[in-house]
Amino acid sequence: MQQLCLLHCRMMEERKGDCWIHIKDQFDNLEKHTQWGIEFVDRYSKFVKERSEIETSYAKQIRNLSKKYQPKKNSREEEENRYSSCRAFVSTLNELNDYAGQHEVISENLTANIVAELSRYLQELKSERKSHFHDGRKAQQQIESSWKTLEACKRKFERDCKEAERAQQHFEKMDADINVTKADVEKARQQAQGRHQMASDSKSEYSAYLQKFNQEQNDHYYSVIPNIFQKIQEMEERRIERVGDCMKTFADVDRQVLPIVGKCLDGMTKAAESIDAKTDSQLVVESYKSGFEPPGDVDFEDYGQAITRTVSETSLSNSRESKEKLGGKSKGKLWPFIKNKNKGSGPEDFSHLPPEQRRKKLQGKIDELNKDIQKEMDQRDALTKMKDVYVKNPAMGDPASVDPRLGELAQSIEKLQYEVQKFEGWLAEVEGRMPSKSDPQRRQSGLYQTTAQNNTPMGSNCAQDRESYTEEQSSETQVKAQAPSANPGPLPTSSTPEFDDEFDEEEALPTIGTCKALYAFEGHNEGTISVAEGELLFVIEEDKGDGWTRVRRNEDEEGYVPSSYVEVFLESNAKGAMTYI
Repeated sequence: MQQLCLLHCRMMEERKGDCWIHIKDQFDNLEKHTQWGIEFVDRYSKFVKERSEIETSYAKQIRNLSKKYQPKKNSREEEENRYSSCRAFVSTLNELNDYAGQHEVISENLTANIVAELSRYLQELKSERKSHFHDGRKAQQQIESSWKTLEACKRKFERDCKEAERAQQHFEKMDADINVTKADVEKARQQAQGRHQMASDSKSEYSAYLQKFNQEQNDHYYSVIPNIFQKIQEMEERRIERVGDCMKTFADVDRQVLPIVGKCLDGMTKAAESIDAKTDSQLVVESYKSGFEPPGDVDFEDYGQAITRTVSETSLSNSRESKEKLGGKSKGKLWPFIKNKNKGSGPEDFSHLPPEQRRKKLQGKIDELNKDIQKEMDQRDALTKMKDVYVKNPAMGDPASVDPRLGELAQSIEKLQYEVQKFEGWLAEVEGRMPSKSDPQRRQSGLYQTTAQNNTPMGSNCAQDRESYTEEQSSETQVKAQAPSANPGPLPTSSTPEFDDEFDEEEALPTIGTCKALYAFEGHNEGTISVAEGELLFVIEEDKGDGWTRVRRNEDEEGYVPSSYVEVFLESNAKGAMTYI
């Protein structure tokens, strides 16, 4: 058998090609190698998984960093956002947030395209490998079993031959012995013939099984095992190709996000290039310039005269003495320390600020009050329209139910108008005192005349310039004392901050649904809009109990219509716009 195996090995080596059948006697080594291949794929999968986790952690840290340095919603941050450098920093943070998103994309693609795919492939590979080696072991067991059967047949044939030879020798001995009876000789002859027949049968059986074994062995080494090894080789080649594809995907995942990462970096560069130092410095000048006229030259005082020195009219000492005679202690030094009894960081009239800063604050307050007045008027007009509808059609509602709210709006408008008059008076006073070159386009108030202050020449000496604070403070006190005579109504003690906080400037409201006009409506009053029966419009503010719905036809046409005149279809995910009723 050993000779047959050696002969078979020589025959196998004569075959051409690169099939793994040349290593048929290395079946155990192949099993170890394929197991190492599976472990290698698993190790690479773990490597990609850890890289994905690193990308996720990095993206999270970048997002947290961007969120940490995002400007807060407070007045200080809003003030800083005026500067181009601050806006550039905010843009950089936004681009950095997008940059973090690309690393999240890398993590997701690595997980989906490599880790998940390799996990499924490993299961398939293990199952396929197990099947192939099971077939190989089965084939080996079968050929080994056939070899054992052949050996058994061979030993049986050998035993039968020896038994037949001994029986023949015994017969010949008995036949030559004259003392043995004829019956014994005949018996020995029959035994010899039986043994020869058994040996002959064993020989036939051994010969037949040997032929069968040789055929099985030939099939085993030339067909069964080569096929199994070929499948294992193909399995191993597919594994290697799959690992190569995954390594290529590993690089492609990064390459795919490079254009977007480049755009993020370009955005950061563009934000940096948008910084304008001159503009920022000019904003600082505009924010903090006081509006004071620089002091004039100090006159020379001659102390060398023997006669009594005449004090210069423009000297600092003369100014101080005159001021102390007229008003006692100077109040000009106390104005920065006046406690604010209202909201904010100073008095209601902003007298603690320099003239230019005070003018800006007063102008901003006037604009804010005017916006509040306009909102109140719009609500009043809407309620008036609704009352007219109730009067014409009592079934829709009671006209008297609108009167209390109209009264409240009238009082609110009156208070706001008085506030506007008060702040315009202070603004006129500040503009009258400011030098003409500090604000060539200063505003002139129609309620207060400041010709006296405008005609007053500005002093040319330091003392007069430094006394401007005290004069301004005393004038403002006079204006406050005279203001009530302009309006016989009750005087508010503050700028009604509840209105300032409630009504903010409206931006373009989003669309929250659509509506269909059930009847025609002629909107003649301000704030309303005319609609035709059956017309479709966009709803931007739903009815909040006042009987009116705010609609929009296009970007330039919007207004209120009676809620009973339209059928509203709100979007399920839309939040109703807030009204000011």
